[in-house]
Amino acid sequence: MAGAEPDREHPAATGGAGVASGPPTVAGVPTGDPGPAPATPTPPVPDAPDRPPPRRWSRRRVLGFGLGAAAVVAAGGTAVVELVDRGVLPGKGALDRLEGGCAVPGVHLDIAPAGPSRSGTFYSSARRRTVGYTVAWPPGHGPGSLLPLVVMLHGFGGNHATALAGLSPAKALALRIDGEPLAAMAMVTVDGGGGYWNPHPGDDPMGMVVDEVLPMCRQLGLGVAPRHTGTMGISMGGYGALLFAERYPHLFSAVAAISPAIWTSYAQASGANAGAYASAGDFRADDAVSHAAALAGIPVRVASGDDDPFHPGVQALARALPPGAVVEFSPGCHTGAFFVAQEQPSLAFLARHLV
Repeated sequence: MAGAEPDREHPAATGGAGVASGPPTVAGVPTGDPGPAPATPTPPVPDAPDRPPPRRWSRRRVLGFGLGAAAVVAAGGTAVVELVDRGVLPGKGALDRLEGGCAVPGVHLDIAPAGPSRSGTFYSSARRRTVGYTVAWPPGHGPGSLLPLVVMLHGFGGNHATALAGLSPAKALALRIDGEPLAAMAMVTVDGGGGYWNPHPGDDPMGMVVDEVLPMCRQLGLGVAPRHTGTMGISMGGYGALLFAERYPHLFSAVAAISPAIWTSYAQASGANAGAYASAGDFRADDAVSHAAALAGIPVRVASGDDDPFHPGVQALARALPPGAVVEFSPGCHTGAFFVAQEQPSLAFLARHLV
C-alpha cells in the first residue's frame, strides 16, 4: 500500500502447547476490573420489570466507593444513590461491580503456540492520517497462505493493538476450544479512531476498511473468493461489525458482535458521546437497529450482558434481527470479563461460517 511503513514481523511462538497463565488482561488491567467504557457519561438504562428492589448502602460502603460516589451522595443523599443503582444516573455499572452484579464465570484460555503476525502503518486516504494495523495468521500458516479473513474492530478508546480483550490477534486464532483448534482463518485489526466506525466529515473508518484494508489483505491471499470474510467487534467495534455487514452484505459473510454499543436515538447517542455521529441524519443512516433487515441471509451472533448499559438498545436490535440470528443475553456487564468470556464462542461461530 502506498505510504506504508516497513512491517514488523512477529514470528510464530515456539515450544509446546500452553495454557494462558494468570488472569487475562485488557490493556494491562485484569479482566475482573471494568473494561473499556462505551462512553462517558454512561447512557441511562430504564428500569427492567424484574429488577430487584434497590440496594441499601451504608455510609462506610459509599465512602469506600470513592470520591465520585461520595460527592453524589453528599449532593443528594440515599435517594441519589438509588437513582444510580436503578440506572437513571450514570455510575450504575460501577455500583453493580461493587455488588457482584457483573460477575462472570472465569474463562480457561487454552492457547496453542501462536502463528505469525505482522504489524505496520500506512497512510489512510479515507481517514486522512497514518494508522496502525496488525495481520495475524493461525498456527501452521503464514504469509502466502490462502485463508478466510476476520476483520476485528476495536472499541472506543482502543486501537489495532487492543481490539481483542486479553488476547493478541495471533493468540486468538490459536485458541483451542474443548481441546480442538479453531478452523484456520486470518485476522486483521486497524486503527479506526473514536467515531464509532461510521463515516464522518474528513474521517471515514468504514471507507478505510472497505477500500484500503480489505484490498491489502487480498494481496496477501486473505479473504479472496471463494474464501469468505467476516467481521467481529467489541462495544463500539461490535456496533461497527453489525454496521459493516448491513452496509456491505456482499463483502461480509458472517458477523459476531460482543456487547455492541447500540443507542436507540440520536439524542441518547449524542448525549453520551458527541463524537459518535456527525448529525441526526448520520445516525438514521447508520442505525444498526433500523437497518437490521439487511442482515437477512448472513449468519449473525450477538452477545450482551443483562446489566450492560446498552442492554435496551441490544434488546431492540434482537427484535429487529432476521430469523435465525443468534442472540445471547447472559449475566454480566460492559466489562473485560464479559468480553473475554464471549470471544471464544464468537470466534468459533465465525469459524463455522467462514471456513
